[in-house]
Amino acid sequence: MNGLSKDSATWHEVDAEAAGQRVDNYLTKRLKGVPKSHVYRILRSGEVRVNSRRVGPEYRVRAGDRLRLPPLRTARPPAAARQPPAFRLKADVIYEDEFLLVINKPSGVAVHGGSGISHGIVELLRLERPDARFLELVHRLDRDTSGVLLLAKRRSALTALHRQLREGAVQKLYSVLVKGNWRDNKRSVKLPLHKYVLASGERRVAVKGDGSPAHTVFRLERNWMGCSLLEAELKTGRTHQIRVHLAHLGFPVAGDDKYGDFALNKQLARQGLKHMFLHARKVVIAHPQSGAPLVLEAPLPGVLQSFLSVLDAEEARAAARGIQYTLKNTPRGGGTEKGGHHG
Repeated sequence: MNGLSKDSATWHEVDAEAAGQRVDNYLTKRLKGVPKSHVYRILRSGEVRVNSRRVGPEYRVRAGDRLRLPPLRTARPPAAARQPPAFRLKADVIYEDEFLLVINKPSGVAVHGGSGISHGIVELLRLERPDARFLELVHRLDRDTSGVLLLAKRRSALTALHRQLREGAVQKLYSVLVKGNWRDNKRSVKLPLHKYVLASGERRVAVKGDGSPAHTVFRLERNWMGCSLLEAELKTGRTHQIRVHLAHLGFPVAGDDKYGDFALNKQLARQGLKHMFLHARKVVIAHPQSGAPLVLEAPLPGVLQSFLSVLDAEEARAAARGIQYTLKNTPRGGGTEKGGHHG
């Protein structure tokens, strides 16, 4: 739709990849340089016609729809305004083809802009790939979670992957370091989660009987004095699911600034752990076009791997001093562990 005439009406046909979008969003994405307020004005005035009929902003375009657009003048922004932001996304590409882009998301970057964040990962990627016709998040990761993040490069891929997520056909595995001595080799946790908002506007989640069903399977990988490394497998994908399940069980995630042990977090920061230890290490999907199994893996970030080396070194020093490096004499995480143990 680039190169629209400013002197005469133009016609445009919607392709299958764009089907299902609201017409206001469809036009905003394609009319580069046209203010969103002007898009709404030409919709309300009837200057935009779909199949020769007037439509409202909420109309969802369909493949084959013919859009009539009035003469438009696009305001070309100054060169400085077209430059990408000073922050450049440093994320390794794990996999890419014409349908998918999979990156190793760094910790500390939100996936979407908003709430005081000018640019999230999807906005940064769009700026770095100005020719990309379509680029949308398939799923989300918390700001301080690192690891495998999927983006769709076609609407058909987005729809197919969302279907897999709804049907529970996507395997998602995380590495997570927690406070305490986790004892079970495998534990299935089914605790409903309820979302609420603090007076400050901050979003939180808590275990509550009438919440949405949530299921996580935890497996023990390693114990140190005072903490444990687990694998977490998401069977459902609720907001903050792993973090809230573990905090409720009495094993808060190391470095978690919402649900964690804040005194411990300060100690861990002095030891080198500056952010939350939660990493999406593996996602297994069926390719949205071919259906072939696709295994997507992200290695543990260097800063997290280095912190595990710190724990190994402290354990070795303790052993050299003749201290038994175990939590057998350390109190367990209170009554919540027993009450929250399902399966």
